Amino acid sequence: MNQETETGQQQGSSSSSPLGLLNRVLPRRRASVLPGFRLALGFTLVYLLLVVLVPLSTLFWKSSTLGWAGFWQAVTSPRVVASYKLTFGAALVAATINAVFGLVVTWVLVRYRFPGRRLVDALVDFPFALPTAVAGITLTALYAPNGWLGAPLERLGVKVAFTPLGITLALTFIGLPFVVRTLQPVLESLDPEVEEAAASLGASRLQVIARIVLPALFPAWLTGFALAFARGLGEYGSVVFIAGNMPMKTEITPLLIVTKLEQYDYAGATAIATVTLVTSFVLLLTINRLQSWAARLGTAEPS
Repeated sequence: MNQETETGQQQGSSSSSPLGLLNRVLPRRRASVLPGFRLALGFTLVYLLLVVLVPLSTLFWKSSTLGWAGFWQAVTSPRVVASYKLTFGAALVAATINAVFGLVVTWVLVRYRFPGRRLVDALVDFPFALPTAVAGITLTALYAPNGWLGAPLERLGVKVAFTPLGITLALTFIGLPFVVRTLQPVLESLDPEVEEAAASLGASRLQVIARIVLPALFPAWLTGFALAFARGLGEYGSVVFIAGNMPMKTEITPLLIVTKLEQYDYAGATAIATVTLVTSFVLLLTINRLQSWAARLGTAEPS
């Protein structure tokens, strides 16, 4: 009897101790079937620290050496602001074009069978395999005033090379695979029988696309748009040749950063890069929030 009393008192004291309360409040983590969780997590954190966080923190630290007045002057000069407008504007237009036509290309590749389909599917990845400098030289040779496509367009009054239109064309070329490869697995997983069931219930083709297909594709669609937009912001090799690089007209922000580095103005280059990084992060975070909202809305809608 005394032993049971002592045991009860020990259990009561251990449960009332801070450690006992902590064990009751915090849920116990189940043992994972796969071993090595702590080792893999540690490697992941160290890798992200060395590859992502340290370089980005160095960027902020270097730009802070200018002081607030010098930083503001470096990032708001007319030449820099003009490059911001051109870079963000061309990347946004190119990503929008890829979002529209990338959906069409994905639909054709997934839902139709035709001769040469595998070849077309492989050509979508061509901008990934092609070096960006080679893509820039090729586009410049094609759309220059004396090029195969540039000469006819020049006679029609449309100038592509060495204009913002050429920059948008180059960004569209390198951004298309991001949209197609993001949408393709989602569309492949969408059962066509769902569309057939909706059509058998009297839904028109437009209603099937608007109420069944597009809501299912919308989160992946936003992801592809964001990836193409982010790639366009930092693109340099395919744009530098066709842009013409005229200050205040066709000078993109990555080229301006390289120019600052060649002039040994490292603080000014990092200041411009910091603004681009922060703006891109805010835009991508906003798109990510919209994507999460669309995914929750699509999940809650059937119920």
